[in-house]
Amino acid sequence: MTRSPILADLAADSVIAIVDTRERCPLDLAPLRAEAGTLTTGDYSVRGLEHVVAVERKGAEDMLACIGRGRERFDREIQRLLAYPVRAIIVEAGWQFFERGEWRGNVTPNAAIGSLLGWITAGVPIVMAYDHAGAGRFVSRILYTAARRRWREARALVAAVQGEVSQMEVLT
Repeated sequence: MTRSPILADLAADSVIAIVDTRERCPLDLAPLRAEAGTLTTGDYSVRGLEHVVAVERKGAEDMLACIGRGRERFDREIQRLLAYPVRAIIVEAGWQFFERGEWRGNVTPNAAIGSLLGWITAGVPIVMAYDHAGAGRFVSRILYTAARRRWREARALVAAVQGEVSQMEVLT
């Protein structure tokens, strides 16, 4: 019996990123391919792994709104993210933005930093990407890394099953 070879690794351009249809300013996820879709949680995922990977993207002002007036809604988003094995929030700002507090509104720098650190300690990684282009690079790498990990797990499982089949053929 001839078996088809299992590719050693997953090519980045074979990974299809799902971009939520509600995402207003989609990121450049090259070298991944991207297509629009509706996600239950987050703005980005991987086709076939929508139940495994969820990445939420936030601009600096949007993140502040989630810390302030949109806190209840965003806390529900955090709870949904915690159900995903691979999850992250990518922020288009740096820690310095939140430390300086140079914005209008009632959110203090201490409240902003405290909220971000609280979500991290709850189990949701927060990546400060500084800008839109950086966010695209980080999201692309997270999605690819998650897809490659699942690919390697599946590859190892198939190889193990094929090894067992080969052993059974020898015994018969």
